Amino acid sequence: MKFPRTYALHEIAELLSVSYIGADDFPVLGMNEIHVVEPGDIVFVDHPKYYDKALKSAATIVLINKEVECPEGKALLISDDPFRDFNALTKHFKPFQVANTSVAVSAKIGKNTIIQPNVFVGNNVVIGDNCTIHPNVSIYDNTIIGNNVTIHSGTVLGASAFYYKKRPEGYDQLLSGGRVVIEDHVDIGANCTIDKGVTGDTKIGQGSKLDNLIQIGHDTIIGKKCLIASQTGIAGCVVVEDEVTIWGQVGTNSGIIIGSKAIIQAQAGVTKSVEGGKVYWGTPIQEAREELKRLASIKQIPNILEELKKLK
Repeated sequence: MKFPRTYALHEIAELLSVSYIGADDFPVLGMNEIHVVEPGDIVFVDHPKYYDKALKSAATIVLINKEVECPEGKALLISDDPFRDFNALTKHFKPFQVANTSVAVSAKIGKNTIIQPNVFVGNNVVIGDNCTIHPNVSIYDNTIIGNNVTIHSGTVLGASAFYYKKRPEGYDQLLSGGRVVIEDHVDIGANCTIDKGVTGDTKIGQGSKLDNLIQIGHDTIIGKKCLIASQTGIAGCVVVEDEVTIWGQVGTNSGIIIGSKAIIQAQAGVTKSVEGGKVYWGTPIQEAREELKRLASIKQIPNILEELKKLK
């Protein structure tokens, strides 16, 4: 998420009431999670296990809960609670906007696009040409939808990320300031939920088709011309490359990559990244051919035991 202008380090420190290490005018351009940070971004870290990763990331401003040696060319914001302060930045730069109408005045809707009754279109939403949005679809603020897109009833675009920090008093949510981006020629079935990014975009690529009852987690990227069948749940920060087929009731771990033209068969648990161009099945996921060979071998065990009995 980029800020509306370049801020000086001291301005961000004053906003958060924290100390800092670095030049007063060190430029701050935005904030992002570690997997999508760029120079000029703030990244937060609140556990020693991840200090090194954050300090060596592309981010040039690190919001951290310990005063450490500052890497060359970077700056530090020293906070007693980086998670809280990262949320404070989201609240400041992407505050929640109350809706007053079913279709926000700031929304932009293209030519020949049909918006059926009881659709909610939030602030700053952009919908392209020749789209059909069926009844009871909810499109949250800042969502971008391309041309020739169909979205069926009950689907929600842009709900918050399922991302929490456990505290003694309960769970504290990491606020979401990102977007959902739907590219051209995408079809989305009924009762799907696509969560917005925490700071970046959750994206559905051009020509992809989603069945009913599908969950797509925050910051996940679905490539072009993918097919995803019903009751599939894809976790946050997943990359599904182009022309992947995912059949029904598949679930995935977060932060994995599914390679281009892979086929994930029904009810598989995608527990790790998998190469493209292969067929997968089972939990934990394996190449289908190898897994079926293994199962065929297991079925031979009773026959082998019978043969062993005869030899005694």
